[in-house]
Order: sequence, then C-alpha cells, then structure tokens
Amino acid sequence: MLDIQNLSFQVHNDDGERLNVLSNINLTISPGSFIAITGPNGSGKSSLAKIIMGIERPTCGRIFFEGNDITEMDIHERAQAGIGFAFQQPVRFKGMQVRDLLRLSAGYELIVEEACIYLSQVGLCAIDYVFREINSSLSGGEMKRIEIATILARKVRLSLFDEPEAGIDLWSFHNLIRVFEKLREQTQGTIVVISHQERILEIADRIIVLEEGRITKDGSRQDILPDLMLGVDACEFYGRSVIS
Repeated sequence: MLDIQNLSFQVHNDDGERLNVLSNINLTISPGSFIAITGPNGSGKSSLAKIIMGIERPTCGRIFFEGNDITEMDIHERAQAGIGFAFQQPVRFKGMQVRDLLRLSAGYELIVEEACIYLSQVGLCAIDYVFREINSSLSGGEMKRIEIATILARKVRLSLFDEPEAGIDLWSFHNLIRVFEKLREQTQGTIVVISHQERILEIADRIIVLEEGRITKDGSRQDILPDLMLGVDACEFYGRSVIS
C-alpha cells in the first residue's frame, strides 16, 4: 500500500542553518490498516503526513503508493491516485456551499439526497448543512466533520488526518471517534491519524512513535500503548492533556 524508504526532511531556520525534521524514515503500511502516529510536539509527525500527501517535498528518500513511485508527484496527482488529506485546520471556502464541496470531492454532480447521506454519516443534520456556506459561521467541529464527509464522498484508499481533535469540543471529539470507525468500515481503506489522544490510539491497529524526527517505537496497539501510558508522564510526553 504505502512504502517509505530512507526518507529525510530538512529545513532552514532564520539563521540559514539546516535543521533535521525527519531522519532516515523507513515505513511500510499495509492495506486496510488503521495507523496512529504519535510523539512529542515538534517530533516531525505533521511533516511526515504532509510529505506523504505532497504538500512538502522530502530532502531525500522515496515514497511508493500501491507499487508506484509518487515521490515527484504533486498534491493533485496524489489526490487523483487515491490519497486524501484532512488538515489540522480545515480550509474554508467563502461563497461555496457544503453541497458544492461534496460534489467536487465525489468528482461528479451528485444530487442533494446523496450529499445529505454523507453528511448524515458524520453526524450532521443534513438539511441544516447541505446549503450552508463554508465560512466562519461553521465551528471547528462542524468543519472537521464536513471535511471527513468529503473523504467519504471521494472513497479514497489512503486517508491522512493531521491532529483531527485540534480545536474541537469534547462532544465533537467523542463523535469523531465513531466517525473514524464508520469511515474504516465503509471505505475499507487505510487510515493514518496524527494524534496525541489516547482514545484515538486505543482504536488503532498499529502505533508509530516519532521522537526528534526518528521512529522510536512501532508495533501493535497492545504492545505500544501500555508502554506509552506507564512509566511516562503522558502530559509531559505529548505536550498537553489527553482527553478521556
């Protein structure tokens, strides 16, 4: 499904010095799996997700998706190949209605009833949202769920979520967990979530821990999660409180 080989990513700071964000990442992700990538703030998690999507380009290394080398593909080509990305802060489109965004995501002129089905699947009352404009009147939690509805409409084979819990209330967070479970069931695709939250880690098949740009732990939820929760101050490790 996804094979990352010897990937490194460097950036320049304000003084012109080169900083290592990711160093020699080797990672293989199987089809149909639910992967959680976690670790301290600044460990390179979001950078890795953006590189997989094509938002950032690696300094070196190769990325293969379903056997094809996508390293040089741009974000649009990767989207066409079947990769979807949900931003930490979803993009708002002034003047565009929710139904228009769902039609764009689906790739055809889906009827209003179809758009309503996708909205209902993410816990939104369809009639209240399908004609809403995608602007500042929508809360963070509403935007998160609309963005997930677009991924459902696209039926992507690899879904990437960058800290989907950021900026949403507790009620929306618990519903977000159910949405992930439904997304996995309906698409049968691979889900990769960048997250600090224990509840998300608890539903993952596999947990990957990044620290200082390197993979330090990689294994099943049963093997990795107890080690993260025991012997480590979780608030100190993750940089903020874990929602429970």
